[in-house]
Amino acid sequence: MKRNIIVGALAAVGLATALSAGGLKLYEVAVPRASAAATAPAMAAPYAAQALPDFAALVERHGAAVVNVSVEQMVKTGAPQARGLDPNDPFYEFFRRFQIPMPEGGAPARGQGSGFIVSQDGLILTNAHVVKDASEVTVKLTDKREFKAKVVGSDPQTDVAVLKIDAKDLPTVTLGKSADVRVGEWVVAIGSPFGFENSVSAGIVSAKARALPDGTYVPFIQTDVAVNPGNSGGPLFNLKGEVVGINSQIYSRTGGYQGLSFAIPSDLAARVQSQIVQHGKVTRGRIGVTIQEVSQSLAESFGLKKAAGALVSSVEKGSPAERAGIEPGDVIVKVDGREIAGSIDLAGTISERAGQTAKLEVWRKGAPRELTVAVEEMKPQKVASAATGASGGGRLGVAVRPLTPEEQKEAGVSGGLLVEEASGAAAKAGMQPGDIILALNSTPVGSVEQLRKALEKSGKRAAVLVQRDAGKIYVPVDLG
Repeated sequence: MKRNIIVGALAAVGLATALSAGGLKLYEVAVPRASAAATAPAMAAPYAAQALPDFAALVERHGAAVVNVSVEQMVKTGAPQARGLDPNDPFYEFFRRFQIPMPEGGAPARGQGSGFIVSQDGLILTNAHVVKDASEVTVKLTDKREFKAKVVGSDPQTDVAVLKIDAKDLPTVTLGKSADVRVGEWVVAIGSPFGFENSVSAGIVSAKARALPDGTYVPFIQTDVAVNPGNSGGPLFNLKGEVVGINSQIYSRTGGYQGLSFAIPSDLAARVQSQIVQHGKVTRGRIGVTIQEVSQSLAESFGLKKAAGALVSSVEKGSPAERAGIEPGDVIVKVDGREIAGSIDLAGTISERAGQTAKLEVWRKGAPRELTVAVEEMKPQKVASAATGASGGGRLGVAVRPLTPEEQKEAGVSGGLLVEEASGAAAKAGMQPGDIILALNSTPVGSVEQLRKALEKSGKRAAVLVQRDAGKIYVPVDLG
């Protein structure tokens, strides 16, 4: 089976997209008629037949503000070699001398993407990966005018970049509120797939606040709009003609569109644009915690009513979180009264509060608690590295032993149990030899006896805090 891959650089060198449009159809929801009278009070009214929306007016009004972005880069080249020959081959040097020489230091490469104009004097939003390492950026308008663009600023973490061209009275788009986007509503993408400028495609919003395994905390808008290489940086419109997202990534096995497209929310893009224009950089907040999603199993282990919030798996020493009294095992459920749906939601919320004070509601040992934390500007996060006659872990299914003082020092922990063997429930949950068990259901364990007592108090499920390699994570274990 081929492995699914995230194709982030939709503006890959030499590439762009083709979009398709479907036919117009009517649709309605069928409702059983035989039992309609008996069940009328409990049933919702059927949807009325509707025609698909006409996107022509939207495109006519806002298409001129969508631009093609082409970039030129210098790709580093290695020393010329005789292709297919081993350097030890006696003919290697002979063939190497007759190869076509490459430019010293690198070869020029070109790529394409999309963008959209947000101010009449030439500010343009696009993706950071579209203009990454670009030596020259050219913006082409729908009226065929071309301008050399300056990269005002770029933020790789959110994949947003701001360009500036020297022009006046340009057509612009309006940024809408991505927070108001509803799953199921129609959206339209305009861009330059595979170099086909101002191509239009439409679809619906499939989901909101999607987290992708790309190392960022962007709460992507997922759609089924056809986007391909070259659509990167182009706008995603709602039916009001407002830009609610920047098309950025696709999820694909082939490298082409397969029905899963992701856009950066306009609310996030607007904040990044404002900071780049005003300060020349993007500032983010941090409190110094490692967090993870709360699954249903973990929610039951911690006594939560629903699987929501962000679970704190570790707290950085000397961080704002430690000073505020946040502990591993806390579940952050609210920030300044706003409910936190998941870890990506918390990351985005804290990111906006650099230099501010935030009130957190955490769930600790079966009860809510309020804490106040001073949010710092984000810095590189430090993580501890793990170390490498055992006793049994009973229901957990592990053979463990206490860490030596040297191992504790190396791993940066006080206490903990080293997993020598894992079987049964532990192995099924993903625990493995070399893991360090630090706590069970928020109760620290430093000896085999402490682990046994914690297991005796556990129900059918347990949340085990494990340190592995360069991080810590809570593992939900079904104890049966």
